[in-house]
Parts: sequence; C-alpha cells; structure tokens
Amino acid sequence: MSLDHRLIELLVCPVCKGPLELLRDTQLQPRELLCPADRLAFPIRDGLPVMLESEARAVDAPAAPLAPAAGDAAAV
Repeated sequence: MSLDHRLIELLVCPVCKGPLELLRDTQLQPRELLCPADRLAFPIRDGLPVMLESEARAVDAPAAPLAPAAGDAAAV
C-alpha cells in the first residue's frame, strides 16, 4: 500500500501541530514522518501513518531525510 502524498501535506504533528517531513528508506519507501520541532519520528506501518505520541521515536538531532521525497529534485 502506498502513502498518498496529498495526505502527507494535510498531516501535522499531533504534539505541536507543526509540519512533518517524509523520511524514506533506501528503497525509497515511506518509513516515518518527522517533526523537526519536537524531534519525533512517527512510524508508517502498512502504508498508514501512526500519529500517536506514544508510538513516536525520539530523534537525537534534526535529521535530513534519507532520500528525497517525490518531486524534490535538485536543480541541475
């Protein structure tokens, strides 16, 4: 199941209501939604984001996405 990019644009952090960044794995599959302000990464399981603070992983430092999200091409 694929995560709809329109859904990602609508989702906000359940803690601070701030924007989220999509983190992908090495195969470019959606892995987590990162809140840089709270340093929390919310997992994506079976294509569905788990937006519960109790399920979030604490991130030590602000991290860059492992791979760019679709449409984020670097200027050449």
